[in-house]
Amino acid sequence: MVKTQKTEPNQTDRLLVIACGMIAREVLAVKQQLKLDHLDLTCLPAEFHFYPDRIAPAMDKAIEKAKTEGYRHIFVGYADCGTGGLLDRVIEKHGVERMAGPHCFAFYQGMDAYANVADGDMMSFYMTDFLCRQFEAFFIKPLGLDRHPELIKDYFGNYEKLIYLAQTDDPELDKVAEKAAAMLGLAYERRSTGYGDLTVELARVAQGAA
Repeated sequence: MVKTQKTEPNQTDRLLVIACGMIAREVLAVKQQLKLDHLDLTCLPAEFHFYPDRIAPAMDKAIEKAKTEGYRHIFVGYADCGTGGLLDRVIEKHGVERMAGPHCFAFYQGMDAYANVADGDMMSFYMTDFLCRQFEAFFIKPLGLDRHPELIKDYFGNYEKLIYLAQTDDPELDKVAEKAAAMLGLAYERRSTGYGDLTVELARVAQGAA
Protein backbone atom coordinates (compact mmCIF):
# COMPACT_ATOMS: atom_id res chain seq x y z
CA MET A 1 0.00 0.00 0.00
CA VAL A 2 1.32 3.43 -0.96
CA LYS A 3 0.72 6.27 1.45
CA THR A 4 0.40 9.74 0.07
CA GLN A 5 -0.04 11.51 3.39
CA LYS A 6 1.40 10.54 6.75
CA THR A 7 -0.99 9.90 9.62
CA GLU A 8 -0.46 9.33 13.30
CA PRO A 9 -1.99 6.65 15.54
CA ASN A 10 -5.31 7.20 17.33
CA GLN A 11 -6.83 9.57 14.79
CA THR A 12 -10.29 9.17 16.30
CA ASP A 13 -11.59 12.57 15.19
CA ARG A 14 -10.22 12.48 11.64
CA LEU A 15 -11.58 11.11 8.39
CA LEU A 16 -9.40 8.66 6.49
CA VAL A 17 -10.01 8.24 2.77
CA ILE A 18 -8.52 5.03 1.38
CA ALA A 19 -8.46 5.66 -2.34
CA CYS A 20 -7.23 4.41 -5.67
CA GLY A 21 -3.87 5.93 -6.47
CA MET A 22 -5.36 7.16 -9.74
CA ILE A 23 -7.45 9.74 -7.87
CA ALA A 24 -4.96 10.78 -5.17
CA ARG A 25 -4.23 14.18 -6.70
CA GLU A 26 -7.95 14.83 -7.10
CA VAL A 27 -8.80 13.89 -3.50
CA LEU A 28 -6.10 16.26 -2.27
CA ALA A 29 -7.39 18.99 -4.59
CA VAL A 30 -10.89 18.63 -3.18
CA LYS A 31 -9.48 18.61 0.35
CA GLN A 32 -7.74 21.92 -0.30
CA GLN A 33 -10.70 23.39 -2.14
CA LEU A 34 -13.14 22.60 0.68
CA LYS A 35 -10.60 23.17 3.47
CA LEU A 36 -11.12 19.68 4.88
CA ASP A 37 -8.23 19.87 7.33
CA HIS A 38 -9.40 16.78 9.21
CA LEU A 39 -9.19 14.56 6.09
CA ASP A 40 -6.26 12.16 5.72
CA LEU A 41 -5.49 10.19 2.58
CA THR A 42 -3.84 6.86 1.91
CA CYS A 43 -3.87 5.06 -1.43
CA LEU A 44 -3.70 1.60 -2.89
CA PRO A 45 -1.46 1.29 -5.98
CA ALA A 46 -2.82 2.89 -9.14
CA GLU A 47 -1.80 -0.22 -11.08
CA PHE A 48 -4.71 -2.08 -9.46
CA HIS A 49 -6.71 -0.44 -12.26
CA PHE A 50 -5.38 -3.32 -14.36
CA TYR A 51 -5.78 -5.93 -11.59
CA PRO A 52 -9.23 -5.38 -10.04
CA ASP A 53 -9.04 -8.76 -8.29
CA ARG A 54 -6.41 -7.22 -6.00
CA ILE A 55 -8.55 -4.31 -4.85
CA ALA A 56 -10.89 -6.01 -2.39
CA PRO A 57 -8.26 -8.00 -0.43
CA ALA A 58 -5.93 -5.00 -0.29
CA MET A 59 -8.77 -2.77 0.89
CA ASP A 60 -9.70 -5.28 3.58
CA LYS A 61 -6.16 -5.10 4.96
CA ALA A 62 -6.03 -1.31 4.62
CA ILE A 63 -9.23 -0.85 6.61
CA GLU A 64 -8.05 -3.25 9.30
CA LYS A 65 -4.81 -1.30 9.58
CA ALA A 66 -6.64 2.01 9.74
CA LYS A 67 -8.80 0.76 12.57
CA THR A 68 -5.75 -0.35 14.56
CA GLU A 69 -4.42 3.20 14.10
CA GLY A 70 -7.56 4.53 15.75
CA TYR A 71 -9.59 5.75 12.79
CA ARG A 72 -13.34 5.62 13.38
CA HIS A 73 -14.30 7.49 10.21
CA ILE A 74 -13.17 5.72 7.04
CA PHE A 75 -14.33 6.29 3.47
CA VAL A 76 -13.39 4.16 0.47
CA GLY A 77 -12.29 6.21 -2.53
CA TYR A 78 -13.26 3.59 -5.09
CA ALA A 79 -16.35 2.80 -7.08
CA ASP A 80 -16.84 -0.92 -7.84
CA CYS A 81 -13.95 -0.61 -10.33
CA GLY A 82 -14.30 -4.06 -11.82
CA THR A 83 -14.38 -6.02 -8.55
CA GLY A 84 -17.74 -7.56 -9.39
CA GLY A 85 -19.20 -6.77 -6.00
CA LEU A 86 -16.24 -8.09 -4.00
CA LEU A 87 -15.37 -4.59 -2.79
CA ASP A 88 -18.91 -4.17 -1.51
CA ARG A 89 -18.49 -7.30 0.61
CA VAL A 90 -15.44 -5.73 2.22
CA ILE A 91 -17.10 -2.40 2.97
CA GLU A 92 -20.17 -4.17 4.35
CA LYS A 93 -17.92 -6.25 6.58
CA HIS A 94 -16.34 -3.11 8.01
CA GLY A 95 -19.41 -0.89 8.00
CA VAL A 96 -17.92 1.82 5.79
CA GLU A 97 -19.00 3.54 2.56
CA ARG A 98 -17.52 3.88 -0.92
CA MET A 99 -18.01 6.11 -3.92
CA ALA A 100 -21.21 5.21 -5.75
CA GLY A 101 -21.05 3.89 -9.28
CA PRO A 102 -19.23 1.37 -11.44
CA HIS A 103 -15.95 3.30 -11.87
CA CYS A 104 -14.30 6.70 -11.56
CA PHE A 105 -15.29 7.58 -15.13
CA ALA A 106 -18.88 7.54 -13.90
CA PHE A 107 -18.49 9.53 -10.69
CA TYR A 108 -16.28 12.14 -12.34
CA GLN A 109 -19.15 12.87 -14.73
CA GLY A 110 -21.72 12.61 -11.94
CA MET A 111 -23.91 9.55 -11.72
CA ASP A 112 -26.98 11.28 -13.14
CA ALA A 113 -25.04 12.62 -16.11
CA TYR A 114 -23.32 9.28 -16.64
CA ALA A 115 -26.66 7.46 -16.72
CA ASN A 116 -27.66 9.66 -19.66
CA VAL A 117 -24.55 8.91 -21.72
CA ALA A 118 -23.56 5.38 -20.66
CA ASP A 119 -25.24 3.60 -23.57
CA GLY A 120 -23.88 6.05 -26.11
CA ASP A 121 -20.37 5.76 -24.64
CA MET A 122 -20.31 1.98 -24.82
CA MET A 123 -17.71 2.01 -27.62
CA SER A 124 -15.66 4.85 -26.12
CA PHE A 125 -12.27 4.78 -24.42
CA TYR A 126 -12.15 7.11 -21.43
CA MET A 127 -9.15 9.10 -20.29
CA THR A 128 -8.78 11.30 -17.20
CA ASP A 129 -6.17 13.80 -16.07
CA PHE A 130 -4.27 10.96 -14.39
CA LEU A 131 -4.35 8.77 -17.48
CA CYS A 132 -3.15 11.65 -19.63
CA ARG A 133 -0.23 12.26 -17.28
CA GLN A 134 0.57 8.56 -17.21
CA PHE A 135 -0.32 7.60 -20.77
CA GLU A 136 3.16 6.37 -21.61
CA ALA A 137 3.58 4.47 -18.34
CA PHE A 138 0.07 3.04 -18.20
CA PHE A 139 -0.64 2.20 -21.83
CA ILE A 140 2.18 2.65 -24.31
CA LYS A 141 4.97 0.77 -22.55
CA PRO A 142 2.97 -2.00 -20.76
CA LEU A 143 1.11 -2.84 -23.97
CA GLY A 144 4.30 -2.66 -26.02
CA LEU A 145 2.82 -0.12 -28.42
CA ASP A 146 6.11 1.76 -28.61
CA ARG A 147 7.74 -1.37 -30.01
CA HIS A 148 4.79 -2.89 -31.83
CA PRO A 149 2.36 -0.19 -32.99
CA GLU A 150 0.58 -2.80 -35.09
CA LEU A 151 -0.97 -4.03 -31.81
CA ILE A 152 -3.08 -0.87 -31.59
CA LYS A 153 -5.80 -2.49 -33.67
CA ASP A 154 -5.80 -5.56 -31.43
CA TYR A 155 -6.19 -3.55 -28.24
CA PHE A 156 -8.32 -0.63 -29.41
CA GLY A 157 -9.99 -1.85 -32.58
CA ASN A 158 -13.40 -2.15 -30.93
CA TYR A 159 -13.43 1.46 -29.76
CA GLU A 160 -14.85 4.28 -31.86
CA LYS A 161 -14.06 7.35 -29.78
CA LEU A 162 -11.64 8.59 -27.13
CA ILE A 163 -13.38 10.75 -24.52
CA TYR A 164 -11.17 12.88 -22.31
CA LEU A 165 -12.91 13.55 -18.99
CA ALA A 166 -10.99 16.62 -17.88
CA GLN A 167 -10.77 17.34 -14.17
CA THR A 168 -8.77 20.52 -14.81
CA ASP A 169 -8.11 22.92 -17.67
CA ASP A 170 -4.56 22.06 -18.68
CA PRO A 171 -3.55 22.64 -22.32
CA GLU A 172 -0.70 20.15 -21.98
CA LEU A 173 -3.08 17.38 -20.94
CA ASP A 174 -5.40 18.34 -23.79
CA LYS A 175 -2.51 17.81 -26.19
CA VAL A 176 -1.80 14.36 -24.73
CA ALA A 177 -5.43 13.30 -25.10
CA GLU A 178 -5.68 14.62 -28.65
CA LYS A 179 -2.42 12.92 -29.61
CA ALA A 180 -3.60 9.66 -28.03
CA ALA A 181 -6.85 9.74 -30.00
CA ALA A 182 -4.94 10.31 -33.23
CA MET A 183 -2.46 7.54 -32.45
CA LEU A 184 -5.24 5.09 -31.64
CA GLY A 185 -7.24 6.08 -34.71
CA LEU A 186 -10.24 7.20 -32.67
CA ALA A 187 -12.58 10.17 -32.88
CA TYR A 188 -11.96 12.67 -30.09
CA GLU A 189 -14.22 14.35 -27.55
CA ARG A 190 -13.37 16.44 -24.51
CA ARG A 191 -15.74 16.75 -21.56
CA SER A 192 -14.96 19.15 -18.75
CA THR A 193 -16.17 17.29 -15.67
CA GLY A 194 -14.19 18.77 -12.81
CA TYR A 195 -14.22 16.39 -9.86
CA GLY A 196 -17.88 15.47 -10.25
CA ASP A 197 -19.42 13.49 -7.42
CA LEU A 198 -16.05 13.21 -5.71
CA THR A 199 -16.47 16.74 -4.38
CA VAL A 200 -20.03 16.10 -3.23
CA GLU A 201 -19.23 12.81 -1.51
CA LEU A 202 -16.08 14.00 0.25
CA ALA A 203 -17.94 17.05 1.52
CA ARG A 204 -20.72 14.84 2.83
CA VAL A 205 -18.57 12.27 4.62
CA ALA A 206 -16.23 14.95 5.96
CA GLN A 207 -19.17 16.79 7.49
CA GLY A 208 -20.34 13.58 9.11
CA ALA A 209 -16.91 13.03 10.62
CA ALA A 210 -16.48 16.59 11.83
